[in-house]
Amino acid sequence: MKVKTILVSQPEPKVENSPYFEIQQKLKVKVDFRSFIHVEGVTAKDVRAQKIDLNNYTAIILTSKFAVDHFFRVAEEMRYKVPETLKYFCQSEAIAFYLQKYVVYRKRKIYVGQKDFADMAPLIKKYKDEKFLLPSSDQLNHDIPPTLNNLKVDWTPGTFYKTVMSDLSDLKDVYYDVLAFFTPTGIKSLFKNFPDFQQNNTRIAVFGSSTQKEALDHGLRVDIMAPTPDTPSMTMALEKYIIKANKETKEK
Repeated sequence: MKVKTILVSQPEPKVENSPYFEIQQKLKVKVDFRSFIHVEGVTAKDVRAQKIDLNNYTAIILTSKFAVDHFFRVAEEMRYKVPETLKYFCQSEAIAFYLQKYVVYRKRKIYVGQKDFADMAPLIKKYKDEKFLLPSSDQLNHDIPPTLNNLKVDWTPGTFYKTVMSDLSDLKDVYYDVLAFFTPTGIKSLFKNFPDFQQNNTRIAVFGSSTQKEALDHGLRVDIMAPTPDTPSMTMALEKYIIKANKETKEK
């Protein structure tokens, strides 16, 4: 069946040259955006209840922009003056760049990974005598604890924010040809909002093996998968599928 409409379960990109907008123009499809999940910060009191004292750490591991925002928010709530000697280990360049919102770059010790968490292992290993704090959501990526434990470093995970399912009741009678998901929680949110959801002719696109597993566990048929060697991004996977599906439909 031809693809005319796509719902991406993320906020609308703020950049004008997003690949999603290019798909919309190039392939003449309608692309909508809607967050199926959102983030809520936990209070300083909740962080203290986890037996976390920010004074005890000499290095911070940051895996997302959310982690950056909520670390500094909690630090402010605790009236903790972030020392210039604190080391920052950022999972990607984008996160390191975002850090400039809170600190003066040239005055800080910032170490940057390539993309995946495992890429940071050599960097962290060089500074294995530091005391690391990992501010994160209540859903810590499963590859993080074994990576840090294998390095035999002193590290503490801290829940600084929570991933919450959004209210999608206004989408009850809206149909899309493709639904694109990026996290297992996005799939859970779909079924929390619509317990009787029937896939029928809706194509499901997923990013990552954990999201794929969640979709399959809920009895969904996964039609579009990323990343793959041919399609390393969701937009590339969508474009490849749409071109093929719409060409086949036209030929029929």
